Amino acid sequence: MKQKGIDSFSGKRVWVIGASSGIGEACAKALISFGAKVAISGRRVEQLNQLAGSMPADQVLVLPLDVTNESQLTQAHQIILERWGGLDLLLFVSGMYVPMRADEFDIAIAEKTIDTNLLGPMRAVAAVLPTMLKQHAGHIAIVGSVAGYSGLPKALAYGPSKAGIINFCETLYYDLLPQGVSVHMISPGFVATEATAQNDFEMPALMSPKQAAQEILQGIQAGEFDIHFPKRFSGFLKFLRILPYPLYFWIVRRFVNI
Repeated sequence: MKQKGIDSFSGKRVWVIGASSGIGEACAKALISFGAKVAISGRRVEQLNQLAGSMPADQVLVLPLDVTNESQLTQAHQIILERWGGLDLLLFVSGMYVPMRADEFDIAIAEKTIDTNLLGPMRAVAAVLPTMLKQHAGHIAIVGSVAGYSGLPKALAYGPSKAGIINFCETLYYDLLPQGVSVHMISPGFVATEATAQNDFEMPALMSPKQAAQEILQGIQAGEFDIHFPKRFSGFLKFLRILPYPLYFWIVRRFVNI
């Protein structure tokens, strides 16, 4: 049994959370160009309004919110239902990244990272799921990271938050497939965004947000669960997951020179 894709985004009702910059902004622009109605959310109101100003007014809905605030997510979803009568795709892109190693571990930053990157998408799913289950249709797409595959340097808080997304999406897929609701787990490699601009090391196979958006939307259209890219990098990290730990740690120390 294969989950459903989306034949065409034209006329589809999409909620992009994390649309103020980077991958989310690129996805919102692409979806608008395909004829979708797009609700754009994020904390930075000015950036959202600037983005909306470049889009047809009848296709865009600006809904500022903080993903750590459950009531704001619930209220935003209710507005979408009132305006558009339903939601076809939740695309959760929002996240935070602070490079961190054990000698600089900050529990406050770790808690904020988990609250944003893991509990944030859980809150969004909790908001949309009852309606999608009732209609036995819809798509839930969550952007995680290849950093969730296994432990990597400088990802002491970020990595665990994205590993949790993998487990969450796997369980969602198992539970929702019989219900007609599709789940898409998205694991990008390095993408040139405000977040990755913090990195002080060379990032292999670096992609633009526009390229990442293309990979994401093509994967959703095809009904893919595991959307990961670029394949030459994400495939290598997938391979590392199955190696014995002594070999895994040797390779990481040898080739991840950070």
